Amino acid sequence: MRAHVDADAVVAATAALVAVDTQNPPGREREAVAVARDLLAPHGARFEEVEPAPGRTSLVATIGAADGSRPVLLVNGHLDVVPVDRAGWRHDPFAAEVEGGRLYGRGTADMKGGIAAAVEALGALARAGREPACDVVFHLVADEELGGGLGTAVLVAQGRARADACLVPEPTGLAVCVAERGLLTAVVTVTGRPAHGSEPGRGVSAVEKAAKVVLALHGADFGGPAHPLLGRPSCNVGTIRGGSGHNVVAASCRLEADRRLLPGVTRAAAEAELRARIDAVGDPELAYELEAAVFGEASELAPGHAFVGRVQAALTAVRGEPGAVIGMPFATDARFVRNQAGIPAVVCGPGELAQAHAHDEWVAVDALVDATAVYAELYATFAG
Repeated sequence: MRAHVDADAVVAATAALVAVDTQNPPGREREAVAVARDLLAPHGARFEEVEPAPGRTSLVATIGAADGSRPVLLVNGHLDVVPVDRAGWRHDPFAAEVEGGRLYGRGTADMKGGIAAAVEALGALARAGREPACDVVFHLVADEELGGGLGTAVLVAQGRARADACLVPEPTGLAVCVAERGLLTAVVTVTGRPAHGSEPGRGVSAVEKAAKVVLALHGADFGGPAHPLLGRPSCNVGTIRGGSGHNVVAASCRLEADRRLLPGVTRAAAEAELRARIDAVGDPELAYELEAAVFGEASELAPGHAFVGRVQAALTAVRGEPGAVIGMPFATDARFVRNQAGIPAVVCGPGELAQAHAHDEWVAVDALVDATAVYAELYATFAG
C-alpha cells in the first residue's frame, strides 16, 4: 500500500491545514473547515457543519452510503492548535516548511498531519485499485486543546457519533494507544489576614498557607495500584500568585492544580481527594476555597479488543510490525467517543508526542507516508 501513497499530496494537504492559524484561543476553526472540505470533496464526501459558537465550527464528512448496509469507521481529529510563542521558533509556524525530511509548523504533529494522512489514505486506496470495506465518517472538530466542549462533546451530545469503531490520528509515533489518563484542573484560593510587613505575626499570610497547600498536593501519592499502561495518578501545582506587596502580609493567594486521573475516577471523587489532602494539613488558620475548572474523565479500551487487532494488522501489512500498545498520560477527544458514545476508539497517528506543543513542531515526511498507507489498509479491511 505504501507504494500507492502520493507523498507530495499528503505534505501539501498538511501544509494547507497548517497555513490556517487556528490557535486556541480563539480557535477560528471555520477557516480550517473550508480547507478540509476542499481536501475531502474529490472523494465524494457529504458535509454537515456544526457551529455552537461563532467561528467554532466542526465538520462532519461522510464517505459512503452510511445507510447501515456497511460498517462505519469514524475518524476524529481536531483542527485547533495550541498557541505559538514565535520568539522560540526558527521556522515560520504557519509556513509548513520542509527541511531534512521534516515538515515544520504548528499542528504538523498535533494533529493536522494525522488528519491529512487520514484524508489522503482515500486517494492511496483508489490508486491501489481497492475499495473501502466500510463507510468512513470524518469528525474534524473544534476546541480539543481546551477540553473539547465546543467540538467532539457537542457532536456526541447531538447523537452524531454513530460508528462501529473510531480512529483518532493524534501523534503516537504510530503506536496503538488504548488508554488515557483523565484530567481535573482546580483553582485553590487561600485567604489570609493582612498586616504590616514589619510585624508578620499580627496577620495570617495567605502565601505561607498556600505554600502548605502546594506541599500537600504537588507530586502527592494518591495511593492505589498502578495502571498497567497509565502508571499512577499525579498532581502538578502549575501556577501560584498572591500578595499585594513585599511590605504587606498577604491577604490572598491563588494557585492552580492539575490532577491526572486513572479510569473510573469521577469528577466528584477527584475533587474530594484534593480537599482531603488540603484538610489533612491540619492548620486551623488555613482558609481556602476550591473551584474545579476543567474535567476530562480517563478512558480505556481493552488491549485485546478486536479493533485493536485490526489496527495492528494494518500496521503489520505496511510496516512489518504491529506497533506497541500504549497508554498516554493526558486526555484526547477519544474519551468522549469511548465513554459517552460507547464506540471503541484507538489513537494512532504520525508524529511523536515530544513534538506536540513544542517550539519548531515537526513531523517526519516518512511518518506521514506510513500513516497514510496504514489508514488506507485499515479502510480496506475494516469489516466491523
